[in-house]
Amino acid sequence: MSDGGVAAQGVAELLGRAVSAGLAVGWVGLAVRDGEAGMCWCNGARNVGGAPIEPDVRYDLASLTKPLATGTLLLLAQRDGLDLDAPLADLLPELAGAPWAAVTLLQCSTHSGGFPAWAPLYAPHGASREGYLRALCELAPSAPTGRRVEYSCPGFIALGLALERAGGADLATLFADLVAVPLGIGDELSFAPPGGTPVAAGEKRWLVEEKLLAERGLSASPPSGRGGSIACGDGNARGLEGVAGNAGLFGTAAAVAHLAAEFLPGGGELLTADEAELGTRVRTLGLEQARGIGWQLATTPGCSAGPALPPNAFGHTGFSGTSVWVEPDTRAVHVLLGNRLHPGGRTPDLHPLRRRFHLLSGRHLREGARGTRSGGS
Repeated sequence: MSDGGVAAQGVAELLGRAVSAGLAVGWVGLAVRDGEAGMCWCNGARNVGGAPIEPDVRYDLASLTKPLATGTLLLLAQRDGLDLDAPLADLLPELAGAPWAAVTLLQCSTHSGGFPAWAPLYAPHGASREGYLRALCELAPSAPTGRRVEYSCPGFIALGLALERAGGADLATLFADLVAVPLGIGDELSFAPPGGTPVAAGEKRWLVEEKLLAERGLSASPPSGRGGSIACGDGNARGLEGVAGNAGLFGTAAAVAHLAAEFLPGGGELLTADEAELGTRVRTLGLEQARGIGWQLATTPGCSAGPALPPNAFGHTGFSGTSVWVEPDTRAVHVLLGNRLHPGGRTPDLHPLRRRFHLLSGRHLREGARGTRSGGS
């Protein structure tokens, strides 16, 4: 067996062990360089006892929505004159007088706006955009604006609402019209896919969110999502019919890699070189985490990149079990998709798996083999 075969086999065995260990019932891994054909690995099933996982199965991407959808749309909105340093209240006057009125769009996108990590925005005033804005007004800051990086879903929900107001349409429409369809991946990457779409299963009931609500002493129930569409695992996104700035995107590994590659040096079909650089430049120098517009940089302590990726790599993870990392110098993209929440809401630590995957998939790319591997082969 060639060295390239050894590396590919190593990834296949890694994903097989991940299935056997119960980290998720199925995994899709993808490694590509500069948009060319690479290697896709599939292991396990769509759901417990279900059909084998295949490359065209979509996953609930969870927080990969932040850089791929919301961050990309923020960069594109600049073309129409939107200022990254505009305060939220300029676009969302409902926030006037709230702690977030002066927080800028850029600060939202870098998790430095002082928003708390999580809050059930649907609980105080109902699951609607109006209700969420009222809930945001009542939310207490967790840090002074611009002084600390605290990963925040409410901050990205606010950013998504601002982009909808600026664009005159919901994020699903904006993302499809401005990003996915122009890139030719509209059939593989979207919010709230219709029932019948091949999707890897998530939680059978919202156990994780129910626990969070109980810990806060709240009697609210997590929203169920949009009728006729496949529900994502994030309750705040489901409260907006599966379309929010923090979560809600579903996609295949190939589509995730395609869009992530737009941020490589020089840009791509959609983003210019300046926009790609703007999105991945460190914006939080001197703070706890290295953050770009939506993206996390590999210099962030304890992140999922691991030592196999260089310091200038950028990427993101999703709570469901997804991740994507990009190496600017080698122009490699590493995608690993699973759903650890299926069926019973378990949340095992996936960082060791991701770091090992990056090591082996990177070795495979350097050795040059291509193809698809299914099962444990």
